Amino acid sequence: MISVIMLTYNRERLVPRAIESILNQTYQDFEFLIVDNGSTDKSGKIADTYARQDTRIRVIHRERGNIGAGRNTGLDTARGAYITFLDDDDWAEPDFLEFLVELLEENAADVAICGAADKAFDERQVMTAEEALVALMWRKKYNMAFPTKLFRRELMEHLRFPEEGTYDDIALMYKLLAGAKRVAYHGLPKYTFYRHKGNNSAWTTDHSLLNAATLSEYLETYRLRTAWLSGLFPDSTAVWRYFEWSFMISMVEKVTRLELMDCYGLRDVLIAELQENREAFLSCPEILDFEREWVEKYVQ
Repeated sequence: MISVIMLTYNRERLVPRAIESILNQTYQDFEFLIVDNGSTDKSGKIADTYARQDTRIRVIHRERGNIGAGRNTGLDTARGAYITFLDDDDWAEPDFLEFLVELLEENAADVAICGAADKAFDERQVMTAEEALVALMWRKKYNMAFPTKLFRRELMEHLRFPEEGTYDDIALMYKLLAGAKRVAYHGLPKYTFYRHKGNNSAWTTDHSLLNAATLSEYLETYRLRTAWLSGLFPDSTAVWRYFEWSFMISMVEKVTRLELMDCYGLRDVLIAELQENREAFLSCPEILDFEREWVEKYVQ
């Protein structure tokens, strides 16, 4: 019924916890695809050991590639009607799969989303794709990460992760949600993101780790996102543009406050673009008070 896909790379100390959190699920009708993305430590061997003990585990060893390429290997192999993802440094609660399957099926949804330890709300909501995308961009209830979400296989039939770049979630999650007719959300915490400096997205919690390459990739992805969503949901074009400007002013503030000199060139590009759209940004109904203050301070 469910394909659980986990990519692992050099996480020998953490990957047993992740694997066991799936093997201990109350919902047992799953296959567990572990993609060893060219590990040079014992991560792949640890996965093989578990696979010999449980036939639901299949381990795929591949040459080192980016996260997207590894996840695509799992998608190309998956046989389940539903698909979910686990990161090798995280863990799921014992009823993670059962909770998501029931949430999806009870609401005849295409995507089910649960809460996480750092984003937990005892709140239920069934949304259209457009509503789910707006909630995604506010990042208050759930974020761009693929874990915490269960979706029907059909949604990914013609979608694959980018095999270049570092941040695959931000490039694909909005396209996945855009294809759903119904998205069911219940924010009880059924998953834990383990935050540490080795996280691929560590900079989102420790902004001092931001660098020019990361900022450039995010900016390009957000620009593509605005254009793509505006073509699909033209009535919400102003909202998509607001979220792009919101990201830009946030980056201007962080780069300036933290004196991230590597990013100064890009910061100046952002400021120039915000100057061109200053009045439109300030007129957005969604704009927050601190964003107005940042505009007044940094965008003259």
